[in-house]
Amino acid sequence: MKIGIVGVTGMVGRVMVDLLKYRNFPIEKLYLSASEKSIGKEFIHNNKKYKIIRIRELFSKKPNIVLFSSGSDVSKKWAPKFAKIGTTVIDNSSAWRMDPKKKLIVPEINASSLSKDDKIIANPNCSTIQLVMILYPLHLEYGIDRVIVSTYQSVTGTGKKALNQMNKEKDGFFSYKKIYPYPIYQNVLPHCDVFVKNGYTMEEIKLIKETKKIINDKNIAITATAVRVPVIGGHSESVNITFKKKPNIDHIYKIFLKKKGIIVQDNPKKNIYPMPLFSHGKDEVFVGRIRKDYSCLNSLNLWIVADNLRKGSATNAIQIAELLIKKKYI
Repeated sequence: MKIGIVGVTGMVGRVMVDLLKYRNFPIEKLYLSASEKSIGKEFIHNNKKYKIIRIRELFSKKPNIVLFSSGSDVSKKWAPKFAKIGTTVIDNSSAWRMDPKKKLIVPEINASSLSKDDKIIANPNCSTIQLVMILYPLHLEYGIDRVIVSTYQSVTGTGKKALNQMNKEKDGFFSYKKIYPYPIYQNVLPHCDVFVKNGYTMEEIKLIKETKKIINDKNIAITATAVRVPVIGGHSESVNITFKKKPNIDHIYKIFLKKKGIIVQDNPKKNIYPMPLFSHGKDEVFVGRIRKDYSCLNSLNLWIVADNLRKGSATNAIQIAELLIKKKYI
């Protein structure tokens, strides 16, 4: 199997490379590509040295699968070209997520919708993936009417430059070009991505639209507030859900305990609940603080945490690739 990664020097790209080894992904040839400033540099993976190449050269190698972890502009330009020569593209940008002709995939939820004909497959937004992992099994059981979600998103979701900003501020350096409009260290910014005309940010819009597409129900009412916090290790979400039927908390625990990829951490008496501190470097979605919302009929609150670089990005993409190989679509 010939595999390519576009954007290998970014935070998600590096995790993708590590996961290929960790998950024993079947690789005959591995090609690594990045932006122009990284071309020719060496990248060490699995005790082997790889030279970072231009995407044009990667294209000439005709890989079986390419994992894209670069910007939307790169994906829009190159993904169709790769697809045309028979390469399957799994794209981590927002370029194709809401394209009605492209599948938006979380393997645990909608893997059955994939076919051999899907040559450009969209990887959902990091905050969306962990949210739908929890919402979907509940929707099947009780029918979701409305969701209110507030996110607490790690600076790693913005990339290396944002992490550098936080670390510099932590060390007392403030006179440099910032990724965020304000300091992030010891601060909270209710500002993820750019604002649009209706007052929401694009991150909030992604959460709303992508969730509906993955769950395949446009009638669910969803509202979101996305917040950036000075945290490394994962995104957290406070979620309030109103169902069409009365939910049973004990039954909900049983649903989650049986679901692959979900770990329940919920024992307030022993101070056990999900935190980025413990989700870091893990592939599961953690859920806890599951409790009734006594202010609204058929409603409950819960708390979701996942490593945004793992299940929120790299792991989900590689799971898609593994699934395609298993089904012999590639």
